Amino acid sequence: MIYNSFNFIVLFPLIFLLYYAIPAKYLKVRNVFLLALSYLLYLQWKPVYALILLSVTAITYYFAIAIVKANHPKRILTFGVILSLLPLVFFKYFNFINETVSGALSTIGLNCHLSGLNWAIPIGISFYTFQALGYLWDVYYKRQEVERDFLCYALFVSFFPSILSGPINKASLVIPQLKRLRTQFDYDKAVEGLKLLLWGMFMKVVVADRVALYVDVVLPHYESYTGLSCLVASFLYTIQIYADFAGYSLMALGVGKVLGFELTENFRRPYFAVSVTDFWRRWHISLSTWLKDYVYIPLGGSRCTKLRNYWNIFVTFLVSGIWHGANWTFIVWGCIHGVCQIFEKMVGQQKSDYGWFGKGVKITITFLIVNFAWIFFRMPTLGDACGVVARIFDPTLPMSVYIPPLPAPPLIALGVFLLVLKDVRDEFFPDRVLLMNNKSVCVRWLSYISLIVIILLTGVFSSDQFIYASF
Repeated sequence: MIYNSFNFIVLFPLIFLLYYAIPAKYLKVRNVFLLALSYLLYLQWKPVYALILLSVTAITYYFAIAIVKANHPKRILTFGVILSLLPLVFFKYFNFINETVSGALSTIGLNCHLSGLNWAIPIGISFYTFQALGYLWDVYYKRQEVERDFLCYALFVSFFPSILSGPINKASLVIPQLKRLRTQFDYDKAVEGLKLLLWGMFMKVVVADRVALYVDVVLPHYESYTGLSCLVASFLYTIQIYADFAGYSLMALGVGKVLGFELTENFRRPYFAVSVTDFWRRWHISLSTWLKDYVYIPLGGSRCTKLRNYWNIFVTFLVSGIWHGANWTFIVWGCIHGVCQIFEKMVGQQKSDYGWFGKGVKITITFLIVNFAWIFFRMPTLGDACGVVARIFDPTLPMSVYIPPLPAPPLIALGVFLLVLKDVRDEFFPDRVLLMNNKSVCVRWLSYISLIVIILLTGVFSSDQFIYASF
């Protein structure tokens, strides 16, 4: 479900009413309703791809049961992982692998090129595949009991709030909630969920989509703009991808809370990180946790020699880059993060403390590194990414900056200012009461109405897909 759309505004209240119209004692009926709803919403994008979702669900479900019964569970696990990854590799990486191999062969005079695929990538395939694989591995490592209720497991994999762009939930968090008798209605949790929905909507339509109007003008045509304009666009893209992805995650958590569920926290003010390592404790937390549990630790983690540990870090973030997309730009982006973390570990950066001033310097340096890496993430090719970087550092270009026509500049400034203000408060002054949590009913409702008015008057309601939906 696209949360920044008119369909969501109309459908979600109806979903809410129908869900709570089912008495709490009929737990299985509620789960069947949510499962049917999740698949119906998924069918809106491309109906045939629901078969891919169902196949990944069935493979991991039956292989998990087979692992418990098998004398040699590792073989079953390996076969199950390969089968589960086949749809992801085929749809997302076939063209990339095909073009890379063809290019390599052409350098030695061999022409071997298969026809590329023109099919769209099934939406959310990376998220639900990794979520299902996490369950399979947890069963193998005996961290999770095998789930024998197929409907319950299928709902865990396809639950509509998180299937589009995560978070990548653990079975140990969600499945017990699906099996536990839920109260008829939790007012406090629903209010908290609606607040998350409201702020997530603000982040998406007021900040991310408004900032995108500048970024999407400058970066695709960077050759026509000055280095300063490219630098401003890169900073704004750094804001855009955070507001877009974190906004979606908040809305997913909000929808879950309104329906009585707790999902995985995915962001914790990442641009206040004091290192790249710290950044990944705050950014896309569910993915970084998944990579730690199923890539980094199985490779040996930190319980090995220093060189092997550095290699484990590098491979983990190479996998992160590959997960994000079938393009060398994502691989370079992942490698930048991996190399930076290795360097931080080598010099003991995490152990150093230079007081408030030093912390400010570390936050600034980390932000600049992350911003630099986002350029590679955003641009379609390595050549374009290097072209943007070259223009930013070209001293011969004029120092002018592109200013979009009014009212874009003040609207962009307003959205970014309010976002930064809230993150500063949450990071450094957590004890200060926000307007939406004020004890006064009048103050709370005034803040709700003010935020809604800002969203309606300054938001960009184009129903654009969330950036991470393509991953």
